[in-house]
Amino acid sequence: MPSFRLNDDLRNRLYILGMVSAFLVLWEMATRGKFINTFYASQPTVIASDFYHFVTSGEILPHLLTTLQEALFGLFFGTIAGIICGVALGKTKRLADLFEPVITALYGIPKLALAPIFILWFGLGMESKIFLSSLLVFYLVFFSTYSGIRNIDPDIIATVLLMGANRRQIFFKVTLPSCVPWVLTGIRGGIGASLIGAIVGEYMGASAGLGWMIQYATTTYQIERVMSCILTLLLIGLVLNKGLRMCEKRLLRWRPDNF
Repeated sequence: MPSFRLNDDLRNRLYILGMVSAFLVLWEMATRGKFINTFYASQPTVIASDFYHFVTSGEILPHLLTTLQEALFGLFFGTIAGIICGVALGKTKRLADLFEPVITALYGIPKLALAPIFILWFGLGMESKIFLSSLLVFYLVFFSTYSGIRNIDPDIIATVLLMGANRRQIFFKVTLPSCVPWVLTGIRGGIGASLIGAIVGEYMGASAGLGWMIQYATTTYQIERVMSCILTLLLIGLVLNKGLRMCEKRLLRWRPDNF
């Protein structure tokens, strides 16, 4: 019943809030009791004060916008490329035989280790960060889409063919809807990957961005500012995941609520 669902959701949120609150209280007590050195971990009250100043002063805005642009463009381009390649290889066995081993082999190369090369190719501007983010997102979305296409039940396609459907109808009415959950799973992982790509790119070379701010704060021993930037990234991830869940509910209206 809806009332029980609401109670379950509220109970889960209260559990999460309680665990987070308990962790912060223990952290604060440990720092005040000198069990944790504030030089390395700061303390929640100091971080909250710095985060408040970081936001209200407007200092966060240029760094937040820079990182968001890099991550969102990387998420967009990586998702589009991953879906196209995943569908193409999933639907065409010859393409899969030719390119799947190559893509799998390239996936084994540490992408973050290639960041200096991307900066050399594209410069210190936003392009290198977007390319790195796109590449990290691409593999996650590609493998999810490819697996979704390859795991469609052939009996369903055979049944639709017997009902007189043509290939175009099968693709848009069966194939794509069936692999949407797989694609969304890849995008969910891609959200974090896009942020990682943007932050690492800013580590390598930038003049703005949350990654640049973290590096700068680290070199000047401002641990509370580092934590404030990490908190900002956490909030960005939560907001983007919430937006994705809303899209998922809209796209998967056919799926039972308790799935």
